[in-house]
Amino acid sequence: MTASTDDHGGHANAKVIAVDLADRKDRGREALWQEINADGRATLPYVMVRTKLGRGRTVNRWHGALSEADRMGIFQSPVREQLRDRLLAGHSVVWLLVGSADAEKTAAAKTLVEDTFKTLRSKVQLPEGIGLPGSELYADLPLVVKFSLLEIDPDDSKEQFLVRLLSGLREQAFEDGEPLLVPVFGRGRALEVIPAGDLTPRLMEELTIFLSKACSCQVKEQNPGFDLLIDADWDGELFGDVDNRPPDRSAEEGRNRNPVLVPIPQGRR
Repeated sequence: MTASTDDHGGHANAKVIAVDLADRKDRGREALWQEINADGRATLPYVMVRTKLGRGRTVNRWHGALSEADRMGIFQSPVREQLRDRLLAGHSVVWLLVGSADAEKTAAAKTLVEDTFKTLRSKVQLPEGIGLPGSELYADLPLVVKFSLLEIDPDDSKEQFLVRLLSGLREQAFEDGEPLLVPVFGRGRALEVIPAGDLTPRLMEELTIFLSKACSCQVKEQNPGFDLLIDADWDGELFGDVDNRPPDRSAEEGRNRNPVLVPIPQGRR
């Protein structure tokens, strides 16, 4: 069985795909299982978590016996609960800071983020036209400009799934002692995993201002970044009753605005 982040009808932003290993038609997944079970020790039922990174790329972030999935906290952890609560409270961008073994670098990264927050408060404005036709407000979420920092202890046993996900995308930098910074927006979507050494106040401002502007994308895959696995009833918390939900405009054409270029550090290879 594989679990990959995708749209679905439940609370966790994941799609569960049941794989029948007796079905020889799916050669790709059969080969994947043979690779996982090369030593013959894997036992069924088995779970693999895969994450979409955009441009059709999918990476395998964790795999193990179904009994281990809950212990690892695939869908829930204290940090993700705080992240969910902050986003639902109206925070425009929540910056995750994965600390490193180098305490001085971690402290410096925290100071950079918190100092930049002070200047951002005066530079980021709510998008024009909010509330007018075409930009109607459906949620009771407070419309404010607010940013926050959420620290993750890499040694916290309850956060190992999240730490492995984020550090795995910047493995060399993390092994070299670099703290990692991750701007998260919307419904738990991470824009990028950025080594602290690559982040400057100007880059942080540009990324935060970009994420705080009105979204022109009607389909999730058009948004940059990737989903974090978070157990949250986003629609229920944001809109309440079904009758209050916004109309589905994903099929409408010609609504996307012109793209905005934002400098992001060189991506993963």
